Amino acid sequence: MADTDLTRLTLTRLTQLLATGETSPAEVLEAHLARIDVLNPALTAVVSLDADGARARAATVAGAGERWPAPLFGAPLTLKDAIDVAGLRTTVGTAELDHVADADSTVAARLRAAGANLVGHSNVAAWLADHQSANPVFGRTANPWDPALTAGGSSGGAAAAVAAGLTPGEIGSDLVGSLRLPAAFCGVYALKPTEHRVPLTGFFSVPGGGPRPVRIMGCLGPIARDLDDVELLLSLVAGPDAHDGDVPPVPLPASRGVVASAGLRLAVAPAVPGAPVASALSDRVRQVADAVADAGGRVEEALPDVSWEEQLALFGELVMTLTSVFTPGDGTAPTLAWYLEALSRRDRLIAAWSRFFERYDALLMPAAATLPYPHCPPGSPLSVDGVEVPYHEQGFVFAPTNLTGLPGLAMPAGQSPDGLPIGVQLVGPRWSEPALLAIGRGLEQAGVLPGFRWPPLG
Repeated sequence: MADTDLTRLTLTRLTQLLATGETSPAEVLEAHLARIDVLNPALTAVVSLDADGARARAATVAGAGERWPAPLFGAPLTLKDAIDVAGLRTTVGTAELDHVADADSTVAARLRAAGANLVGHSNVAAWLADHQSANPVFGRTANPWDPALTAGGSSGGAAAAVAAGLTPGEIGSDLVGSLRLPAAFCGVYALKPTEHRVPLTGFFSVPGGGPRPVRIMGCLGPIARDLDDVELLLSLVAGPDAHDGDVPPVPLPASRGVVASAGLRLAVAPAVPGAPVASALSDRVRQVADAVADAGGRVEEALPDVSWEEQLALFGELVMTLTSVFTPGDGTAPTLAWYLEALSRRDRLIAAWSRFFERYDALLMPAAATLPYPHCPPGSPLSVDGVEVPYHEQGFVFAPTNLTGLPGLAMPAGQSPDGLPIGVQLVGPRWSEPALLAIGRGLEQAGVLPGFRWPPLG
């Protein structure tokens, strides 16, 4: 097959061809390496590329006459530059955390065991702490829809690499929308799983060891060009690993296939209280909701009866505490009593969202606050429908779902009049990832959502 054909296939289709011998791991690898050579200089999406090591792994297996283990059969993948891969440089976008991992993270080990050929990392925001992906080590990632625009952050390299066909799939992280915002900006899929669905072992490692501060709200999840690929990748990395004690043995059943719009109980939130959302995104959410209603689904604008000011404030307080606990600033350090009280408030909000989802299968809402915007210094005001808003407020649309640990599936929803990608998001109760995938498939099969479309640089 032609190289361009191989790089434009979904991960699921690639594995089918690899399983039947219609192509080989070496052929698939070379196709993707060639595409990286051509497109990555304009994108800076893939970093720390280990082409020689990837070729050696493919040659060793092929020379021995063996088969790569199922279900990935040697498919090449990249991982976010905060997920340790043995022998590969990991930086988290900083000189301080720059190291070569001596062991695989749990995610990397599981993907290798499934047959993945891990070829490199994808670029990130420095310290994973920005809504754009730029850092002093590798520079900034550009959007394959328009290199003058950001790909989002902090998993921007992952989303850009998937959208441009540099890799068929990725695993990124999400604490403040870091999976879903880049997916929406680059026109791909991303699933923020339920909190503690995927082990964080080997993620954001501190050289020399040290305690892990982020024990709640953050998670790892897949980015892909197809819902089946999202489900495949999640199935391979989910579940306890005996190292991350926060991960419970909750089963991940296969998705239910397709949920037809006619049988859907859908809550809709075109905007989030207290959060800026561009009208183009709110309008698209309404259009999708109207299409579901026209198909016979039960649709109503609804949100949980909670204090949205409290949610935003509590989320901000917890994020600042988690990310600064070992490097306190000039202010008073939070006490254990404060932290336990904050967790108690969080528990009450989690319970309120659980009661809300007794009435609905999913909540449809925007997958970002804005369309992709030009590269700018972090902290610069953003224009939302001609009104300047503080830079950090673009994270407000994600705060309630990260705070409460809910799964969120970002999906392509077409383009704006200017030709930029728009995403929508399906949010469900905890542990409902299979149901969200089934609902997403139903929306696409009914033509309500268009599925993935290649960007100009793809």
